[in-house]
Amino acid sequence: MSIPTYSIASIPADGIGPEVIEAGITALNALAETLNTFKLNFTHYDWSSETFKQTGKYIPDGGLDQLKKHDAILFGAVGAPDIPDHISLWGLRLAICQPLQQYANVRPTKIFRGTSSPLRNCQPGDLDWVIVRENSEGEYAGQGGRSHQGRPWEIGTETAIFSRHGVERIMRFAFETARQRPRKLLTVVTKSNAQRNGMVLWDEVAREVAREFPDVTVDKMLVDAMTTRMVLKPETIDTVVATNLHADILSDLAAALAGSIGIAPTSNLDPTRQHPSMFEPIHGSAFDITGKGIANPVGTFWTAVEMLNWLGEKEAASTLLECVENVCEQGVLTRDLGGQATTKEVTAAVVAEIQKKK
Repeated sequence: MSIPTYSIASIPADGIGPEVIEAGITALNALAETLNTFKLNFTHYDWSSETFKQTGKYIPDGGLDQLKKHDAILFGAVGAPDIPDHISLWGLRLAICQPLQQYANVRPTKIFRGTSSPLRNCQPGDLDWVIVRENSEGEYAGQGGRSHQGRPWEIGTETAIFSRHGVERIMRFAFETARQRPRKLLTVVTKSNAQRNGMVLWDEVAREVAREFPDVTVDKMLVDAMTTRMVLKPETIDTVVATNLHADILSDLAAALAGSIGIAPTSNLDPTRQHPSMFEPIHGSAFDITGKGIANPVGTFWTAVEMLNWLGEKEAASTLLECVENVCEQGVLTRDLGGQATTKEVTAAVVAEIQKKK
């Protein structure tokens, strides 16, 4: 019987992106070879800030059409010290997410065995969350402009867009995600006390969609209060849905509370599966440690787990996550987690754990 083969686009991009994507591909290839239940074919795309400086574009003409031919995209990080962040973000990451309708950004968070939370007395089971982020509109819709630049009366506008269609689809996805988890608990994050138009629509649609999921318990939190709840009562949280901006901020806080932003993954999903979904660690390009060999590859390993789950290789995903946690429990940790191991040492340890599964 033939085994499935998946075509994966690899976009390492900037900073530590190439280092951690190399580690992720190494682990994935070891997993595929060891389990022999699936195959992965990687195609490398050299789209980065260096590419932009040389050609004036992050993505060449026809680039998105190339990506559409793949089953998934494994992305590193974008951002360079000599290019404004809004240019790099909109030039590459958002230039992929938005046209490919990757409207659901999913960020799981938990404390791995062998690591610890900065929260006092917080045990692994107390912090096991999934944050669902609206990924196509909201505060990052790109609507607005600037006028009278350089004048004392200069104006800059940034218009948040909340469409009923966009809110409905992310709410339905969030409720379905919560339903699949044991606690069936969803927290809807809002700021409708101050943002009285778009966020009120957000709340109204959440209530409407909730009627379709009577088995899911729902509560609502203002985003500022949510930050305190995450710190003071992490055990009361399970699945969270929030806007593009709010979830962006809350998910970074979540990663820090779990021990390090270096372990956190992101899935940029097109739930319709009409387009490939994109998977990336959330830590960014981290130019302060680029080239030092100390970047934490765990975020990319967990990202690879999420990619395998999306592709339907759930047993392989579970195996990889178990191997990564075993390595953490053995104390093979990079500096951000309190250890001294290098990127390559953590990767080698994970590969060795995978090979024990033969």
